[in-house]
Amino acid sequence: MGGSTRERIFDALVVGAGISGATVAERLASAGKRVRVLEAKPHVGGNCHDFRDANGICVHKYGTHIFHTNEKRVWDYLSRFTAWHPYMHKVLALIDGALVPVPFNLNSVRMVFPPALAARIEDKLVAEFGFGARTTILELRGNADADLKLLGDYVYEKVFLHYTLKQWGRTPEQIDPSVTARVPIFVSRDDRYFHDKYQAIPREGYTAMISKMLAHPNIDVRLNAPFDAAALADVPAGTPVFHTGAADAFLGFRLGALPYRSVRFDFVEYEREFFQPVACVNYPCNYDFTRIGEYKHFLGDRSPRTVVSFEYSSAFEPGVNEPCYPIADAETLALHARCLDEARRAFPQLRFLGRLGDYKYYDMDKAVARALDCAEAFSAGTAK
Repeated sequence: MGGSTRERIFDALVVGAGISGATVAERLASAGKRVRVLEAKPHVGGNCHDFRDANGICVHKYGTHIFHTNEKRVWDYLSRFTAWHPYMHKVLALIDGALVPVPFNLNSVRMVFPPALAARIEDKLVAEFGFGARTTILELRGNADADLKLLGDYVYEKVFLHYTLKQWGRTPEQIDPSVTARVPIFVSRDDRYFHDKYQAIPREGYTAMISKMLAHPNIDVRLNAPFDAAALADVPAGTPVFHTGAADAFLGFRLGALPYRSVRFDFVEYEREFFQPVACVNYPCNYDFTRIGEYKHFLGDRSPRTVVSFEYSSAFEPGVNEPCYPIADAETLALHARCLDEARRAFPQLRFLGRLGDYKYYDMDKAVARALDCAEAFSAGTAK
């Protein structure tokens, strides 16, 4: 494989036109490389793809995407291709019949507990951790104080456990015991889901931003163009390939299939201005869906109608649905490493990146940072 003697009509091949592939392609093209981008889907943007529907609402085809970062390098880079609509994400969860802010904070405590108990818990949280601090479920569940332990147990049961079972098909401990330790409770009244310095939505949408990234004259984008190991025979020898797809699928699953969770979105249109008070409402303990997303909230779109998506999580089945969230543990990471080694033996200049390629649950900013590093390492001749 990779031994073709055909004339090289491009200097690098990028597989995938999502945010990772677009970043690598743009950086290489701006460095003077001729880049071909192959995308299996009929559109650019990958799972960030969005579009304006008949109501003028910017709908995210693959579920809600919110950009947030503390990395100025990433913010400044993407700002070359978009103006931003400032947006602070807030999430509510249906808990015991009430819509409560999550992650849990002092406002949440006041909403779910009787007034006297809530005041007592609040005073103890502030006294032990300080106002503005954060603690975790693990810390509270192991606390000697009965009220603080009650809070930790309540959040674990009502917010975290059942949502995790629906989202991942496993208990938190089966995924990774350290996951529970990282679930925050904020000793504040800040209802924001993220606390990053930069939080916004591309003003014209993610697809418009990524399209501008790929509009460089050195980039040739080809849609409806799947790529696998067999296609390497058509790649001129010595041509670097940056692949944002899954390594196990690239090999035809001959070393085994990596586990992922997949997601189905049921889109529903309503004859009302708004369906819910915020863009995302989680349903930890009720119904089979995990959450409902409402897209008008992101860019302040105006319409007498609204569009929401009901989100259902399930196991990934090759050929049936799409892989979305890697299920990483020691065994699956070892299989992923074997897939990478096998692929690189067959084609030494192949590089994997992105959520699927790296088999990591990246936020968008981390995917961009990884792609920037990948392009810089290649340009410097230090890519591994």
